[in-house]
Amino acid sequence: MSRGTSEEEPGVTGSLAHRVPELGALELLLAVARLGSLGAAARELGITQPAASSRIRSMERQLGVALVDRSPRGSRLTDAGALVTDWARRIVEAAQAFDAGAQALRDRRDSRLRVAASMTIAEYLLPGWLVALREGRPDTAVSLHAGNSATVAERLLSGEADLGFVEGLTVPAGLDSAVIAHDRLIVVVAPGHAWARRRRGLAAAELAVTPLILREKGSGTRQVLDTALGGLARPLIELSSTTAVKAAAVSGAGPAVLSELAVGEELSLRRLVGVPVEGVSLARDLRAVWPTGHRPTGPARDLLSLTRG
Repeated sequence: MSRGTSEEEPGVTGSLAHRVPELGALELLLAVARLGSLGAAARELGITQPAASSRIRSMERQLGVALVDRSPRGSRLTDAGALVTDWARRIVEAAQAFDAGAQALRDRRDSRLRVAASMTIAEYLLPGWLVALREGRPDTAVSLHAGNSATVAERLLSGEADLGFVEGLTVPAGLDSAVIAHDRLIVVVAPGHAWARRRRGLAAAELAVTPLILREKGSGTRQVLDTALGGLARPLIELSSTTAVKAAAVSGAGPAVLSELAVGEELSLRRLVGVPVEGVSLARDLRAVWPTGHRPTGPARDLLSLTRG
């Protein structure tokens, strides 16, 4: 009579990972075969002899055959052990080739770093970080693309950058982030501007209706200012870099709002004058960003660690 179901032989079912000994056990078996001693094999691999014995016993239970005969004179492979050792050698050699290939991939990854950063960070913070990175990774070629925060997000999401830095209030969709620094926006004017002689702070409402020298839409600086004031007047001039905005303000073209990182020298030399603003906070966080679920590795990870030093 035929049976409606059949029982499968023990050790045949399950994933390959459950049926094949782990790589460390196979390396141990090869060392025992080469050295003729379980103790010597354990010392070579940096484990204790009891741990080595346990690993061999576990492998024997897994395979269902005896692999090593132990005696006071040393350890000798059984016939089955010799056969398994031949197979193990091929697996270990394949693993070594796999490891060499993976290392080659890591070396290729580590040979370059593509960074995208919004203007203020690119001009005033990143140069110092990149100099420090070069000390630790002199063979890594670094490319830097400076643009607004929206452009940084686009480059990361399209795979054109490995790590980004932005200045806006929010993290663009599809990106993870970490706060790396804090910043504050300052209203600045040339010394000859009427606001330079004010004795009281500027009201937020007045700033909101005043045409300003601004960065283009998509910049983190403009986003922070627009959100803080609840809207902005039509720009007096719209420029695509922090340096250009600062130069226009110094020339007397009109008031501008810039990061305190960007105007320290101009304020100390009185080429620009800071104007206090009442009733609004212009503080912001500076963030490192990367694609969601892809934590920075290699040189990108090292650069990220330098930003927090």
